[in-house]
Amino acid sequence: MRVGVLTGGGDCPGLNAVIRALVRKGERQFGDELVGFTDGWRGVIEGTTLPLDVERCRGILPRGGTILGSSRTNPYRIEGGVEAVKDNLASLGVDALVAIGGEDTLGVANKLWDEAVPVVGVPKTIDNDLSATELTFGFHTAVQICVDAIDRLHTTAESHDRVMVCEVMGRHAGWIATYAGIAGGAAEILIPEEPFDIADIAERIKRRHDFGRYATIVVVAEGAAPKEGTLALQTGELDQFGHVRLGGVGNLVAAEIEKRTGFETRVTILGHIQRGGTPTAFDRVLATRFGIAAIEAVHEGAFGHMVALQAGDIVRVPLAEAVGELKTVDPDFFGHVVVPFFG
Repeated sequence: MRVGVLTGGGDCPGLNAVIRALVRKGERQFGDELVGFTDGWRGVIEGTTLPLDVERCRGILPRGGTILGSSRTNPYRIEGGVEAVKDNLASLGVDALVAIGGEDTLGVANKLWDEAVPVVGVPKTIDNDLSATELTFGFHTAVQICVDAIDRLHTTAESHDRVMVCEVMGRHAGWIATYAGIAGGAAEILIPEEPFDIADIAERIKRRHDFGRYATIVVVAEGAAPKEGTLALQTGELDQFGHVRLGGVGNLVAAEIEKRTGFETRVTILGHIQRGGTPTAFDRVLATRFGIAAIEAVHEGAFGHMVALQAGDIVRVPLAEAVGELKTVDPDFFGHVVVPFFG
């Protein structure tokens, strides 16, 4: 078979591990010819490709990012985009397509499957917000990067008796903030699922510092918002999937904390550092398992499905189920683990 591969949406550690597994399993066991589309769905629309074989994929396992490039292109938002996708797949002789991405990339894959395009999905997002899979590769690495940063912020905060606000990624789901905050020993964790009261936070920080010099770390997800709805920062710019570009809420939270407590407060916005660099061993293994399972799904004709992790096993779930709704932080988990211990 001739199998196409694309990586769409935000990059994350582990993408190259998936590509490598697809290629090695497909070429060596099934005798497939694999072709990569560059820059996500844009490459399929424009017909720009990169040959993939075992030799080309040597050494990419520990590399972050994606050798295929990525973009947030949406064929359904471009005039003639869907027709171009179908025409190019046909003209290039692609028998099946493996789409590696998050809710947007796989949402497009699901729509194309409805139009009889043979596609298999692989879940990818550092936000860990895809339904039907317990974990997505990239999440573990992003959390570890955040925890490493928080550990460093602790020591400088202790030295100066400061409050440190660390802004992490998380548009609608606060998994990174929650896990990094717990593992990093944060005093406060602010997530999109639980609107916060800045007055309550400031009061808790003041009480904390009444007992002496403390390193107070506040971890805030980029999509966190106050109950009053006055502190969240949004640029108003939209990408092709209609998402507002977020970022900067950490600055506003820090300014309010300093104003209300009188304690010097500094901000660290980790931003795309969370996406970069080498994947952890866990993410390399998970990504490899996903890649192997995806090429097996192709050869078993399981189109319209996504590979997923459930109870330690790699299974297949319908794409429609995978992108039907976001997986957000369970309020019971947050209420029982985070609020009593950290709040």
